[in-house]
Amino acid sequence: MDAGAAAEMLYRSDWGRIVATLIRVLGDFDLAEEAAQEAFAAAIPQWRDAGVPEFPRAWIIQTARHKALDRLRRQARYAQKLEAFASARPSIEGPDYEDYDSQEIPDDRLRLIFTCCHPALALEAQVALTLRTLCGLDTEEIARAFLVPSATMAQRLVRAKRKIRTAGIPYVVPEKSDMPARLDAVLSVIYLVFNEGYAATRGPLVRTDLCAEAIRLARLIRVLMAPQPSPEASALLALMLLHDARREARLDAAGDVVLLDEQDRGRWNRAYITEALPLVDESLRGEPGPFALQAAIAAVHCQAARAANTDWPRIVRLYDLLERIQPSPVVSMNRAVAVAMVDGPRQGLALLDALAATGDLDNHHLLHAARADLLRRLGSSEEAARCYARALELVGNESERRFLERRLREVEPRSPILTEP
Repeated sequence: MDAGAAAEMLYRSDWGRIVATLIRVLGDFDLAEEAAQEAFAAAIPQWRDAGVPEFPRAWIIQTARHKALDRLRRQARYAQKLEAFASARPSIEGPDYEDYDSQEIPDDRLRLIFTCCHPALALEAQVALTLRTLCGLDTEEIARAFLVPSATMAQRLVRAKRKIRTAGIPYVVPEKSDMPARLDAVLSVIYLVFNEGYAATRGPLVRTDLCAEAIRLARLIRVLMAPQPSPEASALLALMLLHDARREARLDAAGDVVLLDEQDRGRWNRAYITEALPLVDESLRGEPGPFALQAAIAAVHCQAARAANTDWPRIVRLYDLLERIQPSPVVSMNRAVAVAMVDGPRQGLALLDALAATGDLDNHHLLHAARADLLRRLGSSEEAARCYARALELVGNESERRFLERRLREVEPRSPILTEP
Protein backbone atom coordinates (compact mmCIF):
# COMPACT_ATOMS: atom_id res chain seq x y z
CA MET A 1 0.00 0.00 0.00
CA ASP A 2 1.16 3.54 -0.75
CA ALA A 3 2.77 5.21 2.30
CA GLY A 4 0.47 8.22 2.19
CA ALA A 5 -2.66 6.07 1.91
CA ALA A 6 -1.49 3.83 4.75
CA ALA A 7 -0.84 6.82 7.02
CA GLU A 8 -4.21 8.35 6.18
CA MET A 9 -6.03 5.08 6.85
CA LEU A 10 -4.24 4.68 10.18
CA TYR A 11 -5.03 8.27 11.15
CA ARG A 12 -8.73 7.80 10.44
CA SER A 13 -9.04 4.47 12.21
CA ASP A 14 -6.58 4.72 15.12
CA TRP A 15 -5.95 8.37 15.99
CA GLY A 16 -7.96 8.06 19.19
CA ARG A 17 -6.19 4.91 20.33
CA ILE A 18 -2.79 6.42 19.63
CA VAL A 19 -3.50 9.68 21.44
CA ALA A 20 -5.12 7.86 24.36
CA THR A 21 -2.01 5.72 24.84
CA LEU A 22 0.27 8.76 24.60
CA ILE A 23 -1.80 10.78 27.08
CA ARG A 24 -1.49 7.94 29.58
CA VAL A 25 2.27 7.82 29.02
CA LEU A 26 2.93 11.56 28.89
CA GLY A 27 0.18 12.88 31.14
CA ASP A 28 -0.33 15.92 28.88
CA PHE A 29 -3.07 16.35 26.26
CA ASP A 30 -1.29 18.97 24.16
CA LEU A 31 2.05 17.17 24.17
CA ALA A 32 0.42 13.87 23.22
CA GLU A 33 -1.50 15.40 20.30
CA GLU A 34 1.51 17.36 19.01
CA ALA A 35 3.82 14.35 19.25
CA ALA A 36 1.29 12.16 17.42
CA GLN A 37 0.96 14.75 14.64
CA GLU A 38 4.75 14.94 14.28
CA ALA A 39 4.96 11.13 14.12
CA PHE A 40 2.37 10.97 11.34
CA ALA A 41 4.24 13.68 9.43
CA ALA A 42 7.47 11.71 9.76
CA ALA A 43 5.81 8.44 8.78
CA ILE A 44 5.09 9.22 5.13
CA PRO A 45 8.65 9.87 3.91
CA GLN A 46 10.12 7.10 6.07
CA TRP A 47 7.51 4.54 5.05
CA ARG A 48 7.93 5.57 1.43
CA ASP A 49 11.64 4.69 1.63
CA ALA A 50 11.59 1.71 3.99
CA GLY A 51 8.08 0.36 3.45
CA VAL A 52 5.06 0.37 5.75
CA PRO A 53 6.02 -1.39 9.02
CA GLU A 54 4.32 -4.59 10.11
CA PHE A 55 2.68 -2.80 13.05
CA PRO A 56 2.16 0.80 11.88
CA ARG A 57 0.28 1.92 15.00
CA ALA A 58 3.13 0.76 17.22
CA TRP A 59 5.58 2.60 14.95
CA ILE A 60 3.60 5.82 15.36
CA ILE A 61 3.40 5.43 19.15
CA GLN A 62 7.12 4.77 19.53
CA THR A 63 8.04 7.61 17.18
CA ALA A 64 5.69 10.01 18.97
CA ARG A 65 7.14 8.96 22.31
CA HIS A 66 10.67 9.66 21.11
CA LYS A 67 9.63 13.04 19.69
CA ALA A 68 7.93 13.97 22.96
CA LEU A 69 11.05 12.95 24.86
CA ASP A 70 13.19 15.12 22.58
CA ARG A 71 10.85 18.05 23.09
CA LEU A 72 10.93 17.67 26.88
CA ARG A 73 14.72 17.52 26.82
CA ARG A 74 14.81 20.82 24.94
CA GLN A 75 12.60 22.53 27.48
CA ALA A 76 14.37 23.09 30.77
CA ARG A 77 11.16 24.01 32.57
CA TYR A 78 9.95 20.44 32.06
CA ALA A 79 13.01 18.87 33.70
CA GLN A 80 11.05 17.39 36.56
CA LYS A 81 8.40 15.98 34.23
CA LEU A 82 11.12 14.50 32.03
CA GLU A 83 12.71 12.68 34.94
CA ALA A 84 9.40 11.15 36.00
CA PHE A 85 8.54 10.21 32.43
CA ALA A 86 11.93 8.62 31.69
CA SER A 87 11.90 6.55 34.87
CA ALA A 88 8.31 5.31 34.46
CA ARG A 89 8.69 3.75 30.99
CA PRO A 90 5.18 2.24 31.19
CA SER A 91 3.55 -0.43 29.09
CA ILE A 92 4.90 0.56 25.68
CA GLU A 93 8.27 -0.91 26.73
CA GLY A 94 9.35 -3.62 24.32
CA PRO A 95 10.24 -4.10 20.65
CA ASP A 96 9.77 -1.04 18.49
CA TYR A 97 7.11 -2.80 16.44
CA GLU A 98 5.21 -4.54 19.22
CA ASP A 99 1.53 -5.08 18.33
CA TYR A 100 -0.60 -2.88 20.58
CA ASP A 101 -3.86 -4.68 19.77
CA SER A 102 -4.11 -5.77 23.39
CA GLN A 103 -6.79 -5.35 25.99
CA GLU A 104 -5.04 -2.30 27.42
CA ILE A 105 -5.86 -0.14 24.41
CA PRO A 106 -9.62 -0.19 24.90
CA ASP A 107 -8.87 0.63 28.54
CA ASP A 108 -6.82 3.62 27.41
CA ARG A 109 -9.69 4.85 25.29
CA LEU A 110 -12.12 4.34 28.14
CA ARG A 111 -9.78 6.20 30.47
CA LEU A 112 -9.67 9.05 27.99
CA ILE A 113 -13.47 9.24 27.71
CA PHE A 114 -13.97 9.37 31.45
CA THR A 115 -11.12 11.82 31.96
CA CYS A 116 -12.59 14.24 29.45
CA CYS A 117 -16.09 13.72 30.83
CA HIS A 118 -15.09 14.95 34.28
CA PRO A 119 -17.80 16.85 36.21
CA ALA A 120 -15.31 19.67 36.86
CA LEU A 121 -15.67 20.62 33.18
CA ALA A 122 -18.78 22.09 31.60
CA LEU A 123 -20.84 19.43 29.81
CA GLU A 124 -20.23 20.87 26.34
CA ALA A 125 -16.49 21.11 27.05
CA GLN A 126 -16.43 17.48 28.21
CA VAL A 127 -18.06 16.28 25.03
CA ALA A 128 -16.08 18.52 22.68
CA LEU A 129 -12.70 17.61 24.18
CA THR A 130 -13.48 13.92 23.98
CA LEU A 131 -14.52 14.19 20.35
CA ARG A 132 -11.22 15.90 19.59
CA THR A 133 -8.97 13.47 21.42
CA LEU A 134 -10.91 10.24 21.07
CA CYS A 135 -11.65 10.15 17.37
CA GLY A 136 -9.54 12.94 15.91
CA LEU A 137 -12.46 15.08 14.75
CA ASP A 138 -11.20 18.50 13.80
CA THR A 139 -12.53 21.74 15.22
CA GLU A 140 -14.85 22.37 12.27
CA GLU A 141 -16.46 18.94 12.61
CA ILE A 142 -17.00 19.41 16.34
CA ALA A 143 -18.36 22.92 15.84
CA ARG A 144 -20.85 21.51 13.34
CA ALA A 145 -22.10 19.03 15.94
CA PHE A 146 -22.72 21.87 18.40
CA LEU A 147 -24.01 24.37 15.80
CA VAL A 148 -21.43 26.98 16.82
CA PRO A 149 -18.66 28.82 14.91
CA SER A 150 -15.30 27.07 14.64
CA ALA A 151 -13.54 29.89 16.53
CA THR A 152 -15.90 29.46 19.48
CA MET A 153 -15.26 25.74 19.61
CA ALA A 154 -11.49 26.24 19.38
CA GLN A 155 -11.60 28.46 22.47
CA ARG A 156 -13.66 25.90 24.37
CA LEU A 157 -11.14 23.16 23.60
CA VAL A 158 -8.20 25.27 24.75
CA ARG A 159 -9.97 26.17 28.01
CA ALA A 160 -10.95 22.55 28.69
CA LYS A 161 -7.40 21.23 28.25
CA ARG A 162 -6.02 24.05 30.37
CA LYS A 163 -8.45 23.23 33.18
CA ILE A 164 -7.55 19.53 33.11
CA ARG A 165 -3.88 20.48 33.36
CA THR A 166 -4.14 23.16 36.05
CA ALA A 167 -6.70 21.29 38.17
CA GLY A 168 -4.70 18.08 37.99
CA ILE A 169 -7.70 16.03 36.90
CA PRO A 170 -6.41 12.44 37.00
CA TYR A 171 -6.24 10.27 33.90
CA VAL A 172 -8.02 7.31 35.48
CA VAL A 173 -11.24 5.35 35.11
CA PRO A 174 -13.50 6.50 37.95
CA GLU A 175 -14.92 4.17 40.54
CA LYS A 176 -18.21 2.58 39.52
CA SER A 177 -20.02 4.78 42.04
CA ASP A 178 -18.72 7.86 40.20
CA MET A 179 -19.80 6.72 36.73
CA PRO A 180 -23.45 7.88 36.87
CA ALA A 181 -22.34 11.50 37.30
CA ARG A 182 -20.41 11.25 34.05
CA LEU A 183 -22.72 8.98 32.10
CA ASP A 184 -24.78 11.65 30.32
CA ALA A 185 -21.64 13.23 28.89
CA VAL A 186 -20.15 9.87 27.93
CA LEU A 187 -23.34 8.87 26.09
CA SER A 188 -23.41 12.25 24.34
CA VAL A 189 -19.83 11.71 23.16
CA ILE A 190 -20.63 8.28 21.77
CA TYR A 191 -23.74 9.62 20.03
CA LEU A 192 -21.85 12.47 18.37
CA VAL A 193 -19.07 10.14 17.27
CA PHE A 194 -21.74 8.01 15.63
CA ASN A 195 -23.41 11.06 14.06
CA GLU A 196 -20.17 12.15 12.43
CA GLY A 197 -19.77 8.64 11.08
CA TYR A 198 -23.39 8.40 9.92
CA ALA A 199 -23.34 11.71 8.04
CA ALA A 200 -19.73 12.87 7.77
CA THR A 201 -18.90 16.56 7.55
CA ARG A 202 -16.69 15.99 4.51
CA GLY A 203 -15.84 13.23 2.06
CA PRO A 204 -18.00 10.10 1.73
CA LEU A 205 -21.41 10.20 3.39
CA VAL A 206 -20.63 7.38 5.83
CA ARG A 207 -17.52 6.78 7.94
CA THR A 208 -17.99 3.16 8.92
CA ASP A 209 -15.00 3.27 11.29
CA LEU A 210 -16.68 5.88 13.50
CA CYS A 211 -20.06 4.13 13.41
CA ALA A 212 -18.48 0.82 14.41
CA GLU A 213 -16.42 2.45 17.16
CA ALA A 214 -19.46 4.22 18.63
CA ILE A 215 -21.44 0.97 18.69
CA ARG A 216 -18.49 -0.83 20.31
CA LEU A 217 -18.23 1.85 23.00
CA ALA A 218 -21.97 1.72 23.68
CA ARG A 219 -21.76 -2.04 24.19
CA LEU A 220 -18.82 -1.54 26.55
CA ILE A 221 -20.71 1.06 28.59
CA ARG A 222 -23.62 -1.35 29.05
CA VAL A 223 -21.18 -4.00 30.31
CA LEU A 224 -19.59 -1.52 32.73
CA MET A 225 -22.98 -0.55 34.14
CA ALA A 226 -24.07 -4.18 34.62
CA PRO A 227 -26.01 -5.78 36.21
CA GLN A 228 -28.39 -2.82 35.84
CA PRO A 229 -27.44 -0.93 32.68
CA SER A 230 -28.82 2.56 32.32
CA PRO A 231 -32.02 2.69 30.21
CA GLU A 232 -30.46 5.54 28.23
CA ALA A 233 -27.31 3.49 27.58
CA SER A 234 -29.52 0.69 26.22
CA ALA A 235 -31.49 3.23 24.19
CA LEU A 236 -28.37 4.74 22.66
CA LEU A 237 -27.10 1.34 21.56
CA ALA A 238 -30.52 0.57 20.06
CA LEU A 239 -30.68 3.93 18.30
CA MET A 240 -27.29 3.46 16.66
CA LEU A 241 -28.01 -0.14 15.66
CA LEU A 242 -31.29 0.89 14.03
CA HIS A 243 -29.68 3.71 12.08
CA ASP A 244 -26.64 1.65 11.09
CA ALA A 245 -28.93 -1.17 9.98
CA ARG A 246 -29.91 1.01 7.01
CA ARG A 247 -26.33 1.76 5.97
CA GLU A 248 -26.13 -0.44 2.86
CA ALA A 249 -29.35 1.02 1.45
CA ARG A 250 -28.52 4.70 1.99
CA LEU A 251 -26.37 5.05 -1.13
CA ASP A 252 -26.81 3.72 -4.64
CA ALA A 253 -24.09 2.10 -6.76
CA ALA A 254 -22.80 5.55 -7.78
CA GLY A 255 -22.51 6.68 -4.16
CA ASP A 256 -25.54 8.99 -4.36
CA VAL A 257 -28.02 9.46 -1.52
CA VAL A 258 -31.13 7.28 -1.47
CA LEU A 259 -33.92 8.78 0.63
CA LEU A 260 -35.48 6.68 3.38
CA ASP A 261 -38.80 6.18 1.56
CA GLU A 262 -36.96 5.00 -1.57
CA GLN A 263 -34.54 2.57 0.10
CA ASP A 264 -34.54 -1.16 -0.62
CA ARG A 265 -35.58 -2.44 2.79
CA GLY A 266 -34.38 -5.90 1.87
CA ARG A 267 -30.84 -4.53 2.24
CA TRP A 268 -31.38 -3.43 5.82
CA ASN A 269 -29.40 -5.34 8.45
CA ARG A 270 -32.10 -7.46 10.09
CA ALA A 271 -29.71 -8.81 12.74
CA TYR A 272 -29.11 -5.28 14.02
CA ILE A 273 -32.84 -4.52 14.00
CA THR A 274 -33.64 -7.76 15.86
CA GLU A 275 -31.00 -6.92 18.48
CA ALA A 276 -32.18 -3.35 18.87
CA LEU A 277 -35.95 -3.71 19.26
CA PRO A 278 -35.86 -5.39 22.72
CA LEU A 279 -33.46 -2.67 23.87
CA VAL A 280 -35.99 -0.04 22.75
CA ASP A 281 -38.70 -1.74 24.80
CA GLU A 282 -36.33 -1.93 27.77
CA SER A 283 -35.49 1.77 27.57
CA LEU A 284 -39.14 2.85 27.36
CA ARG A 285 -40.08 1.32 30.70
CA GLY A 286 -40.69 4.07 33.20
CA GLU A 287 -40.01 7.67 32.21
CA PRO A 288 -38.30 7.59 28.79
CA GLY A 289 -35.24 9.73 28.18
CA PRO A 290 -34.15 11.51 24.99
CA PHE A 291 -32.26 8.55 23.53
CA ALA A 292 -35.18 6.24 24.31
CA LEU A 293 -37.58 8.45 22.36
CA GLN A 294 -35.20 8.78 19.43
CA ALA A 295 -34.71 5.01 19.41
CA ALA A 296 -38.49 4.54 19.44
CA ILE A 297 -38.77 6.81 16.39
CA ALA A 298 -36.09 4.83 14.56
CA ALA A 299 -37.88 1.61 15.51
CA VAL A 300 -41.13 2.80 13.89
CA HIS A 301 -39.24 3.28 10.62
CA CYS A 302 -37.49 -0.09 10.83
CA GLN A 303 -40.71 -1.97 11.65
CA ALA A 304 -42.49 -0.67 8.54
CA ALA A 305 -42.29 -3.23 5.73
CA ARG A 306 -42.85 -0.46 3.19
CA ALA A 307 -42.48 3.29 3.40
CA ALA A 308 -46.25 3.64 2.94
CA ASN A 309 -46.80 1.59 6.12
CA THR A 310 -44.83 4.01 8.33
CA ASP A 311 -46.84 5.08 11.37
CA TRP A 312 -46.21 8.81 10.99
CA PRO A 313 -48.82 9.86 13.61
CA ARG A 314 -46.90 7.81 16.21
CA ILE A 315 -43.65 9.45 15.11
CA VAL A 316 -45.21 12.91 15.60
CA ARG A 317 -46.38 11.93 19.09
CA LEU A 318 -42.88 10.72 19.96
CA TYR A 319 -41.39 13.98 18.68
CA ASP A 320 -43.91 15.87 20.81
CA LEU A 321 -42.53 14.08 23.88
CA LEU A 322 -38.93 14.57 22.79
CA GLU A 323 -39.45 18.28 22.19
CA ARG A 324 -40.94 18.57 25.67
CA ILE A 325 -38.06 16.90 27.53
CA GLN A 326 -35.16 17.99 25.31
CA PRO A 327 -36.17 21.05 23.28
CA SER A 328 -33.74 21.93 20.50
CA PRO A 329 -33.92 23.47 17.02
CA VAL A 330 -32.93 20.16 15.42
CA VAL A 331 -35.72 18.28 17.22
CA SER A 332 -38.19 20.96 16.13
CA MET A 333 -36.98 20.66 12.53
CA ASN A 334 -37.40 16.89 12.50
CA ARG A 335 -40.83 17.17 14.11
CA ALA A 336 -41.91 19.62 11.39
CA VAL A 337 -40.90 17.13 8.71
CA ALA A 338 -42.95 14.43 10.45
CA VAL A 339 -45.94 16.79 10.72
CA ALA A 340 -45.70 17.38 6.97
CA MET A 341 -46.05 13.62 6.44
CA VAL A 342 -49.24 13.56 8.54
CA ASP A 343 -50.95 16.90 7.86
CA GLY A 344 -49.41 17.84 4.53
CA PRO A 345 -46.46 19.96 3.38
CA ARG A 346 -48.14 23.31 4.05
CA GLN A 347 -48.45 22.62 7.79
CA GLY A 348 -44.90 21.34 7.97
CA LEU A 349 -43.61 24.35 6.06
CA ALA A 350 -45.31 26.75 8.47
CA LEU A 351 -43.40 25.14 11.33
CA LEU A 352 -40.10 25.26 9.42
CA ASP A 353 -40.69 28.91 8.49
CA ALA A 354 -41.19 29.78 12.15
CA LEU A 355 -38.01 27.91 13.03
CA ALA A 356 -36.09 29.64 10.24
CA ALA A 357 -37.23 33.02 11.57
CA THR A 358 -35.37 32.39 14.85
CA GLY A 359 -32.04 32.12 12.98
CA ASP A 360 -30.94 29.19 15.17
CA LEU A 361 -30.35 26.91 12.18
CA ASP A 362 -29.46 29.46 9.55
CA ASN A 363 -26.09 27.79 8.97
CA HIS A 364 -27.50 24.26 9.06
CA HIS A 365 -27.95 22.95 5.53
CA LEU A 366 -30.66 20.44 6.48
CA LEU A 367 -33.11 23.17 7.48
CA HIS A 368 -32.84 24.80 4.06
CA ALA A 369 -33.01 21.41 2.33
CA ALA A 370 -36.15 20.50 4.28
CA ARG A 371 -37.84 23.80 3.42
CA ALA A 372 -36.84 23.35 -0.21
CA ASP A 373 -38.39 19.88 -0.32
CA LEU A 374 -41.73 21.04 1.08
CA LEU A 375 -41.78 24.05 -1.26
CA ARG A 376 -41.06 21.69 -4.15
CA ARG A 377 -43.97 19.49 -3.13
CA LEU A 378 -46.21 22.57 -3.00
CA GLY A 379 -45.15 23.61 -6.49
CA SER A 380 -43.23 26.72 -5.38
CA SER A 381 -40.29 25.97 -7.64
CA GLU A 382 -38.62 29.38 -7.59
CA GLU A 383 -38.55 29.62 -3.79
CA ALA A 384 -37.52 25.96 -3.54
CA ALA A 385 -34.58 26.70 -5.84
CA ARG A 386 -33.42 29.51 -3.54
CA CYS A 387 -33.55 27.18 -0.54
CA TYR A 388 -31.66 24.43 -2.37
CA ALA A 389 -29.03 26.98 -3.38
CA ARG A 390 -28.64 28.09 0.24
CA ALA A 391 -28.32 24.46 1.39
CA LEU A 392 -25.60 23.94 -1.23
CA GLU A 393 -23.65 26.88 0.18
CA LEU A 394 -23.53 25.14 3.56
CA VAL A 395 -23.24 21.41 2.82
CA GLY A 396 -19.81 19.80 3.06
CA ASN A 397 -20.51 16.17 2.27
CA GLU A 398 -20.12 15.25 -1.39
CA SER A 399 -22.94 12.69 -1.53
CA GLU A 400 -25.38 15.17 -0.06
CA ARG A 401 -24.07 17.87 -2.37
CA ARG A 402 -24.79 15.79 -5.46
CA PHE A 403 -28.29 15.05 -4.19
CA LEU A 404 -29.02 18.74 -3.59
CA GLU A 405 -27.61 19.69 -6.98
CA ARG A 406 -29.92 17.16 -8.61
CA ARG A 407 -32.91 18.53 -6.73
CA LEU A 408 -31.96 22.08 -7.68
CA ARG A 409 -31.84 21.17 -11.35
CA GLU A 410 -35.31 19.64 -11.04
CA VAL A 411 -36.89 22.88 -9.78
CA GLU A 412 -34.87 25.47 -11.69
CA PRO A 413 -36.90 27.14 -14.46
CA ARG A 414 -35.83 25.98 -17.88
CA SER A 415 -35.03 28.53 -20.56
CA PRO A 416 -37.54 28.51 -23.42
CA ILE A 417 -36.34 26.95 -26.66
CA LEU A 418 -36.07 29.70 -29.25
CA THR A 419 -36.72 28.90 -32.90
CA GLU A 420 -36.03 31.11 -35.79
CA PRO A 421 -39.09 32.53 -37.53
